[in-house]
Amino acid sequence: MLPKMIHVTLAGATGWVGKPLAQAILEADDLELVAAVARREAGERIADIQISGSVADALRTPSDVFVDYTSAASVRENVLAAIRAGRHVVIGSSGLTQEGFEEIDALATAAGVGVVAVGNFAITAALLQRFAVEAAAHLENWEIIDTAYAGKVDAPSGMARELAWRLSEVTAPALEVPIENTIGQVEARGAGVNGSRIHSLRLPGYTIGLEVRFGQEDERLTIQYDAGPGATPYIAGTLLAIRRVPQVTGLLRGLDRIL
Repeated sequence: MLPKMIHVTLAGATGWVGKPLAQAILEADDLELVAAVARREAGERIADIQISGSVADALRTPSDVFVDYTSAASVRENVLAAIRAGRHVVIGSSGLTQEGFEEIDALATAAGVGVVAVGNFAITAALLQRFAVEAAAHLENWEIIDTAYAGKVDAPSGMARELAWRLSEVTAPALEVPIENTIGQVEARGAGVNGSRIHSLRLPGYTIGLEVRFGQEDERLTIQYDAGPGATPYIAGTLLAIRRVPQVTGLLRGLDRIL
């Protein structure tokens, strides 16, 4: 028996990840691209699909899964609109806060649809998260360094937020000096996210990176991920999420949880 064809709506279809992802969906035997969104390219075509200028227009075409690779400014409203339209959702955009994820989870659960949100769809990034969670069970002190290109407007990145949330499921890191007792500028100690301190760097020459440093007396452990300039590492993970999300109800965060 042939597997059911999954019909996909892709928002951000002409972007850095969206363009090669659209091509990968077109080439897949079990996926069909039925609608695409890109504001600047509205009216143009991807294969035989006319690109829509808005998510609302694209959602008029029936589909099974809505994939968002847009921006931090629009991802929340896009995802909520897709859930209300009865779509399963794969989130590839960053910028959502813990409150945003809770809102999405509640709406998706009530609607009986699944949402898979991943801070970074690369397998190496998923492995960093898995290894860091394991390390946190044995090492009680850590801080996170989040690096990205100079033009990335959201901070911390979705990948860094996801890591902090996953670590919080293990325990809270120990602090020798409480943050409020810092002498000088408290901001220098980074942002507090789900109990972890995150330091976000935005510099030319970088793409996307994440580092978590663990320390205890007389020893240190650093786990680091760095992305190159190409989008190839994110495609296979996103395709996996598209195929798995119809089996989910509510929100599931982290690629390592569907590997």
